Amino acid sequence: MDGSNLNVAAPSAARPEVAPMPAEPAAAVAALPPAVAAASIITTGCEADLAPISRIVAEVAAHCSGERVSLGEMAEAFGDRAFGLLILLLLLPALLPGLASVFGTPILILGIQMGLGMRVPRLPAFVSRMTIRRADLLRLNGISSKPLKRIERYVRPRPGPFVSPLGDRLVGWLSAYVALMLILPGPGTNAPPAFGNIVMALGLVEHDSRVVGLGVVLTVLGCAFATAVLALLCWFGYEALRWFI
Repeated sequence: MDGSNLNVAAPSAARPEVAPMPAEPAAAVAALPPAVAAASIITTGCEADLAPISRIVAEVAAHCSGERVSLGEMAEAFGDRAFGLLILLLLLPALLPGLASVFGTPILILGIQMGLGMRVPRLPAFVSRMTIRRADLLRLNGISSKPLKRIERYVRPRPGPFVSPLGDRLVGWLSAYVALMLILPGPGTNAPPAFGNIVMALGLVEHDSRVVGLGVVLTVLGCAFATAVLALLCWFGYEALRWFI
């Protein structure tokens, strides 16, 4: 047989065109409605393109449906991850003026439970019923400050002593002390300890011992500053009272 008679040309039918994938998956997800976007982030792998706090907020929104999300719902949905998630989400608004004291009591309860070695939060009924609007929850990822965004780029799972049971207890007691600083009134005493606690909680959720360790240092420094300010206020108040008497 003469091989020159074989027809090896490609079929003339045009191949179907495949739509190009979006260059920015996170941007494509952001264009979706909030509920769909949150679910898409969890199911399509786009979370790799998001900062940790944005991913955590989206994960919570995807797991907890409804117009309002209760703290009890979040605690049940995330089990042993609930401590870090709840502390993180309650502390983010503390970076805004006037909102810190509102979330101090739930953080105090969570911190004490964590410090006592509990693996899953057991919220009192009045705390469990506290709710956050879904729209406000999805807005939390816009609260992050520039220093926090730099730390977010550094976060990844890393084992170490600060993500051990003993490390969890340390984070819990420090969080309880931060909660007291949030509850007590004082100029400039909320943001420094809250920032350190947010870094601790972020490292806890992401299982990053280095970031938790950094958060411990920042929290101790922030609490020392807040305690010094409150002590000075008490001293000035005492001296003023003596002067009047």
